[in-house]
Amino acid sequence: MRQIFLDTETTGLEHRLGHRIIEIAGVEMCNRRQTNHHFHRYLNPERDIDAGALAVHGISREFLLDKPHFADVAAEFLDFVRGAELVIHNAAFDLGFLNAELAMLDMAPLDTICHAVCDTLRMAKDLHPGKKNNLNALCDRYGVDNSQRTLHGALLDAEILAEVYLAMTRGQESLIIDLGDDSASRIAAARPLPSSGRRKAQVVRRASDEEIAEHQQALADLDETSKGKCLWLHLEGGS
Repeated sequence: MRQIFLDTETTGLEHRLGHRIIEIAGVEMCNRRQTNHHFHRYLNPERDIDAGALAVHGISREFLLDKPHFADVAAEFLDFVRGAELVIHNAAFDLGFLNAELAMLDMAPLDTICHAVCDTLRMAKDLHPGKKNNLNALCDRYGVDNSQRTLHGALLDAEILAEVYLAMTRGQESLIIDLGDDSASRIAAARPLPSSGRRKAQVVRRASDEEIAEHQQALADLDETSKGKCLWLHLEGGS
């Protein structure tokens, strides 16, 4: 499974008003492992940058004057993402800008050359309804280091998003294992039993009172957000 974690920075918030991409970055991951292969370019937008956007990413028009135009890197970018699943935080924003740039070059939209698009913002909202789900909030929630993110930057944000995605999807590692490979079963069968001939009893760790209280509060929050549809809470007799 090949995935590209993608991010852009732009001159403003709305491509329909003529705003352009000024930075684009993609980080490659195969089978949940980063490959150290990435795409990163700054781009000359040939227009001014809104003050609000400049405050977010700190990329000035002067810095971009000698950078290539999107048309100069479009083919290389498309080769990089071709056939992969794109993983983007707030995908509608970045895809809107990228497809607008491609349309100006009479090129097909990204979804015609990529396998699929995963929006981690939508994923986070499903996992954490009613909570903040921007990238900084997810870093705090999942313990991902974002201490270098004083300003937004496409490459850094793509790298951080890859770490956040792995944390959000823990437990999916088994989905990439070839079910036809019985090597794990052979290893388990070959592992010797304890000298007594019996397996050791598993240790069961009981939840503390504090953990139980936190669990109940989380269910109560979910019940409130879902307007009384939290099945687990009602099954546990919590409300």
